Amino acid sequence: MDMRPLGSTGITVSLLGLGTVKIGRNEGVKYPQGFDLPDDAGVIALLEQAHALGITLIDTAPAYGRSEERLGQLLPKVGAGRAGWVIATKAGEWFEDGQSRFDFSVPAIIASVETSLRRLRTDYIDVVLLHSDGIDEAGDRFLPAAEALDRLKRRGLIRASGFSGKTPAGSHHMLDCVDVMMLTYNPGYTDDLPVIAEAAAAGKGVLIKKALASGHAADPASALRAAAAIAGVSSIVVGTVSPANLRANATALQAGKEGVA
Repeated sequence: MDMRPLGSTGITVSLLGLGTVKIGRNEGVKYPQGFDLPDDAGVIALLEQAHALGITLIDTAPAYGRSEERLGQLLPKVGAGRAGWVIATKAGEWFEDGQSRFDFSVPAIIASVETSLRRLRTDYIDVVLLHSDGIDEAGDRFLPAAEALDRLKRRGLIRASGFSGKTPAGSHHMLDCVDVMMLTYNPGYTDDLPVIAEAAAAGKGVLIKKALASGHAADPASALRAAAAIAGVSSIVVGTVSPANLRANATALQAGKEGVA
């Protein structure tokens, strides 16, 4: 697995990252087919496959149901333990009673990170991204939350701050305020390409989400290779509960690398 720098954060991540919404939440999601949450043995098998493939980046969020809690319980059983993984989570959104709720106030952001630390059973989180509610073009409403993440970084509780945006304008607005941007790219959505280029030029880490259009991509291998070829992309986060699908995604990226060579 290729390893790439996460911008100028000093963190190195695997080109393919593992998204973990499907280990914690199966309601209110946009995948083409329903699915059952895997049991602990299934999650461990998935994490073991990720470790075997050289995948180090694990992406989670409070909005992903029990994902953080389950990772905290099960990650220590796989690989070299905490030090072998780069954990990215989010703040500002959580999911309960079948719907998402949002709070980007400074107290809420601090409480969210403290809760994530407990759930993940760790004393630091590598990346915490503000989880936009989609109203991310409205002036400076996220700036206090970004400043709160900076204070947590100075305390050593997180290593890098980030923003997971919903609109190019909103993401552009936050570019100078965080260390990492999580942006959307797939064959059917290329609107974030200018922001990806801006982020790369500014030394920001770039995580790609929805590269497979939430399971709707017609040619997943080509979609992954297209995302990997974009200058400045650090990692492509893809959610799955299938070790076989995870292996296929890694194989597609490796084949793309060999094709370029």
